[in-house]
Amino acid sequence: MKADDVSRIRRKFKLLSPGLDERMRRLWAAAEAQAIGWGGVTCVAEATGLSRTRIVRGLAELKGGVAGGVAPSGRVRRPGAGPKPRWEKDPTLLSDLESLVDPATRGDPQSALRWTCKSTETLADALRIQGHEISARTVAALLKAQGYSLQSNFKTREGTSHPDRNAQFEYINNMAKAFDRKGQPVISVDTKKKELVGDYKNAGREWLPSGTPEPVQMHDFPDPKVGKAIPYGIYDINGNEGWVNVGVDHDTPDFAVAGIKAWWGHMGSSRYPEAKELMITADSGGSNGVRCRAWKLAPQNFADQTGMRIRVCHFPPGTSKWNKIEHRMFCHITRNWRGRPLVTHEVVVNLIANTTTRAGLTIKAKLDKRHYPKGVEVTDEDFAAINIHPASFHGDWNYVIAPRSSN
Repeated sequence: MKADDVSRIRRKFKLLSPGLDERMRRLWAAAEAQAIGWGGVTCVAEATGLSRTRIVRGLAELKGGVAGGVAPSGRVRRPGAGPKPRWEKDPTLLSDLESLVDPATRGDPQSALRWTCKSTETLADALRIQGHEISARTVAALLKAQGYSLQSNFKTREGTSHPDRNAQFEYINNMAKAFDRKGQPVISVDTKKKELVGDYKNAGREWLPSGTPEPVQMHDFPDPKVGKAIPYGIYDINGNEGWVNVGVDHDTPDFAVAGIKAWWGHMGSSRYPEAKELMITADSGGSNGVRCRAWKLAPQNFADQTGMRIRVCHFPPGTSKWNKIEHRMFCHITRNWRGRPLVTHEVVVNLIANTTTRAGLTIKAKLDKRHYPKGVEVTDEDFAAINIHPASFHGDWNYVIAPRSSN
């Protein structure tokens, strides 16, 4: 079946259909299908919306020679003739079908198919168990008639929108511009999704010799001896370059700041030798979460070591996708390793480090095998010693951590 045939037949049908009665419409569709040859019935059915049964019946009439002569005048069917709609013969069919497709809105949250892939075959089987005589094709026709269609998930929900969301966006933007004018670094940080390490299936496809797909495990059961890869990324917004610290232990505030220190030692200090301040944009949760006391203590140690003032700006809850690193760096890493099993941590590091874009993005990566224990308690005494200065606007989201030696 060719798209050209479907488009051509659709245009012809749209022009001719108003002047054709049911019989002539059926015969015309059959003639078009016959002219196409193999796949013609499917092609015409898709283009016209006529059922395959009607087109096949028309083909039989053409074969039997009943298409010749003058077409009958007046009505082709007497009023009320023809098969009754399925739901008229089976009054509970539609309600039972809808309770299976959308149980939450139909008052049946415990539907047997709530956690099942709802293919037309599965739905037909469930309806037959309830006593309905129906095929998968009829289920598809009924769903289409009721306004249903095949759809995938669509990411739109961000949770409850904070009333100061836009104001915080403007604050971050203005602050980043001010740092740029002064030649001071601005970085976007976040932890990328943890990845299974081993010969496991990785989403996506890549070009390989035909018939030679790379074999992987049937099941994604992580090997406890290998664990996962935890990529913590630092993206230099003005320099369009990044660093990824690939951890093997836990995603903790100490691990996050270790990544920032690694970026500064390998990339940042040489690019910004006169830097006096560093601006960090981060999400509100995770290892760099706004409520995490350890996150504020770890940058304090970094500020003490470098003598820089660390300005942190958190994105409001539910807006992590606005963080620059997500669509400036992480998305390109994911694209670079699509369809490739991440068989070792070294493979993960190499694939990250070889990610580039036409816009000039460069990334360096390193494996971090150190241990970062979870649940490290920050005492009130330690927290009180942090040289933190909340901003006048949303001090919980925006604050400066200054070196303690400057007091």
